[in-house]
Amino acid sequence: MDRSLKSPGLHVLEETFQRQIELSRSQAAPTLQARLDRLRRLRAAVTENEARFEAAISADFGHRSTVETVIAETMLVLTEIKHAAKHLKHWMTSRRIATTVQFAPARNRLIPQPLGVVGIIAPWNYPLQLTLAPAVAAIAAGNRAIIKPSELVPRFAELLAEVIERKFDATELAVTDIDDDIARAFAALPFDHLIFTGSTRVGRLVAEIAGRNLTPVTLELGGKSPAIIDRSADIDEAAQRIAYGKLLNAGQTCIAPDYALVPEAAVQPFAMRLNGHIQHMFGTDPANPDYTSIVSDAHYARLEALVADAAAKGAKILQPAAPNDPDWKDKRKFPPTVIVDATQEMAVMQEEIFGPLLPVLGYRDAADPINFINRRDRPLALYWFGTDNAARDEVLARTVSGGVTVNDCLFHFAQANQPMGGVGASGTGAYHGEWGFKTLTKLKPVFYRSRFNRLADLYPPYGAKIARLEGLMRFLS
Repeated sequence: MDRSLKSPGLHVLEETFQRQIELSRSQAAPTLQARLDRLRRLRAAVTENEARFEAAISADFGHRSTVETVIAETMLVLTEIKHAAKHLKHWMTSRRIATTVQFAPARNRLIPQPLGVVGIIAPWNYPLQLTLAPAVAAIAAGNRAIIKPSELVPRFAELLAEVIERKFDATELAVTDIDDDIARAFAALPFDHLIFTGSTRVGRLVAEIAGRNLTPVTLELGGKSPAIIDRSADIDEAAQRIAYGKLLNAGQTCIAPDYALVPEAAVQPFAMRLNGHIQHMFGTDPANPDYTSIVSDAHYARLEALVADAAAKGAKILQPAAPNDPDWKDKRKFPPTVIVDATQEMAVMQEEIFGPLLPVLGYRDAADPINFINRRDRPLALYWFGTDNAARDEVLARTVSGGVTVNDCLFHFAQANQPMGGVGASGTGAYHGEWGFKTLTKLKPVFYRSRFNRLADLYPPYGAKIARLEGLMRFLS
């Protein structure tokens, strides 16, 4: 592109990136104290602006429950920062590694080093948490970073850029504009690592673009995460917990349960209990401040189409109001919807829902849920409910997913000591806590040769000495 035609934001992005690259190559890795200072400043950026972030996110959504922003975003970010600060000294310490006996008395060490410059492409659904949690990992690992917020949350993006600029030099941590030029160009920059959170469709495009520079990527995607109700489960308890996991952020959660697999005889009782818990939690009034709006008209229309398709193909629809009811639609709040007797032919079972719809499917044999899941792309999350430990362990052993919560939903994501990441179509790579530090660190192996080692015997001319050394190596292998 002709530089004269580029947007001002793209000019700034390119200049910031080049400056960060130059400094990452010319300056020593940040010390422990420098990294702790950056984490402290990031924490201050969040705590000093909590109310402003809550208001900006709510305005971008149309309405966002303040409680949901606090528990699912602010507190998780602050926990990540605290956890990283507490363990950072240990993570940064080089480690002695055992030396293969043939090379003794040489020494090995593993030395953590920053990769350099990290790009973060953030989504709109949890804009604070899914923007700053990767930034915590980047800072802890000693990297410089540039964040590209989602264009669907412009008020949040503007506020984030403002508060980060006040706390950080742009060579440490920067936030881009959200114009179209930035969106197209960001993934094409030769970052040392790129973290993308979003849909599988866009994730494929990001990976393809980044691959042209051989940029390693961490992809946090989505997919259809199942909830399995075992015959040993308490149906009412499972329904209550799934209702919460499904409707947090109005279902706009990448690890939300996407459908429920229920024993055939329990489908109707489960659906009725689920509907009852939904109404107890959120009532039937769209003005309920605990219930979050759908982020855009386009997303709302997509959900309407999914429900209409399911109804036309024979599903029973349970919801407190029709989606086109003006009391709901004007607030862009989609009525919580249970889709009973869903089938594989329905569009709602063929794409990630990302909204407050839960299809319920019946199964006959205990192996049916496992087979159903294994015929599809591997999910980002899986939820199992029941008390039969043997049945639980069979599901855990025979299915592959990004993560699992047993007898609840979502909470594996909040564990700072556990990795978060998908598999296959639901993502690649992982972060959170030490996993994020390692993802964004080069663990460099270093071999220190001893002057007493006989490695020179490997050099030509070989002759008899190599035969003796080969015999020794074989003996020790």
